[in-house]
Amino acid sequence: MTKKRRTNRYTEVYAIGQYISISSHKARRVINQIRGRSYVETLMILELMPYRACYPIFKLVYSAAANAKHNMGFNEASLIISKAEVNEGNTMKKLKPRARGRGYPIKRATCHITIVLKDLDAEKEYYEYYYY
Repeated sequence: MTKKRRTNRYTEVYAIGQYISISSHKARRVINQIRGRSYVETLMILELMPYRACYPIFKLVYSAAANAKHNMGFNEASLIISKAEVNEGNTMKKLKPRARGRGYPIKRATCHITIVLKDLDAEKEYYEYYYY
């Protein structure tokens, strides 16, 4: 049984993308490159990587930063990606017609992507206020 990680709702914001039409293995290849990096550096990496999974991840990171700025008033320059995870979603199953009236099954993988951004300045202020 895994223990659920506690997050600080005063210093972290997130964005979730569900049922994205990419296999989870291909999305993890991109997510592993951006985990723990700053927001600005992540945007540059995602724009320059040649993978198809980069665009939906780019949109999620951008959306999480917009949530941080609008809802919490955080500065985008001090944001880092504290947590990024990819989980498998449903598999869409279709039949493609083939020769002699046969049907060939096609499985289309989907995934759920979660991006959590942490504001370093807000976290520093939070710990100074509550623990010192």
